[in-house]
Amino acid sequence: MPVFNWVALKPSQIDGTVFTELNDEKVLQELDMSDFEEQFKTKAQGPSLDISALKVKATQKAPSKVTLMESNRAKNLAITLRKGGRSIQDICTAIETYDQKALSLDFLELLLRFLPTEYERTLIGKFEREQQPLEELSDEDQFMIRFSKIPRLAERMNVMIFLGNFNDTAQLLMPQLNAIIAASMSLKSSSKLRNILEIVLAFGNYMNSSKRGAAYGFRLQSLDALLEMKSTDRKQTLLHYLVRVITEKYPELTGFHTELHFLDKAGTVTLDSLLQDVRSLQQGMELTRKEFMRQDDSPVLKDFLKVNLEVMEKLQADSKTAKEAYESVVEYFGENPKTSPPTTFFPVFMRFIRAYKKAEQDIELWKKQEAAAKEAESNPPGSKDQPEVKLPTQKAKRQQMDMIAELKKKQMVKEPLIYEGKDGAIEDIISDLRNNPYRRTDKGRSSAKKRAAGQSLQVTPDISL
Repeated sequence: MPVFNWVALKPSQIDGTVFTELNDEKVLQELDMSDFEEQFKTKAQGPSLDISALKVKATQKAPSKVTLMESNRAKNLAITLRKGGRSIQDICTAIETYDQKALSLDFLELLLRFLPTEYERTLIGKFEREQQPLEELSDEDQFMIRFSKIPRLAERMNVMIFLGNFNDTAQLLMPQLNAIIAASMSLKSSSKLRNILEIVLAFGNYMNSSKRGAAYGFRLQSLDALLEMKSTDRKQTLLHYLVRVITEKYPELTGFHTELHFLDKAGTVTLDSLLQDVRSLQQGMELTRKEFMRQDDSPVLKDFLKVNLEVMEKLQADSKTAKEAYESVVEYFGENPKTSPPTTFFPVFMRFIRAYKKAEQDIELWKKQEAAAKEAESNPPGSKDQPEVKLPTQKAKRQQMDMIAELKKKQMVKEPLIYEGKDGAIEDIISDLRNNPYRRTDKGRSSAKKRAAGQSLQVTPDISL
């Protein structure tokens, strides 16, 4: 047969792999390989392969160490122990003494997955009865033997994790409980909100009385419909109109939202999960108390219970208050607590408040626009009553001043140029004219021209700007 060019695993490499579960000898015994040999035989085909010879490979596997754990579980445990960075003895001693400083919470939560199973405890008992040397075991198996010797191992591990998480969990739950309580009580006690709902009910009954008859109340989701109902001219919604009425007739109700507190925070709380978290803390506290009763010499448990029992009692009381307050306010507004969680109940009021404020802004803007339009109508362009616009006059003055400045600049530039020339020729001409005044020789000019010339000589132009 030709050689199949594969990369074979060494016997020491197949431990814990899928190949330990495969039985290729069974397949070879079940199949007729003669046809295969005929199809793939080489020219120098030797005798048929003896299947029994394949069994020799089983004896070639390297002897493995004694193991008390499944191979994949042992590998994961080895990785976890390396993360811990401590010896087997240090880890187990820290668990026995509840030493939270020695072991991190992350490491404890990972280690909790490796609590000895019943099968592993059976193998450990058998190993110890046979008094086999520990050196034959891997580090993970040696850890498992020491780990299994800790009394009430699962309880201790859970208590340590609870101690490490308690403060952070309590600080996370308290604000959520307070938000539910404050939001629920403020909604139920707000007299301004009640009056606004009364106005909404009145307008709704007025609109529906001829077709549906009067109603005694409405679902909270109906508040969203105030934005959908528009006036005949489509310029405003029903909410805009109600805001106008409230502003003019009931101005004391305009700031109703100031009576409502923590609606935004309460609207993000999942109450069922919150109450379940409180119950989980209570269970952890009970487990810690039982452990302390079994060994009251533990200073760690004693100090923890002394400091945090009151905190736990307050959490329980607040969780009960939050549950009662929320159910009460939901029923107060005609809703069902089972079908109306805080994540849908409180946002209804949040949307209404935002829409109400937006309507107030719209109305204020419309009023300003109307006032501006009336003022424009009362003072049309060109009317006597129209106030004088000073801007164009000021602009003209600035242009005139700029022109004067420009003329002065040009004059200052031109005057020195009169005296410029080469070799002082112009200066000589001016000096000669001063010494020999110019006299007219054309006596034939008319008297009228002379008078005009005399007048022109008398006028002294003022070029100073």
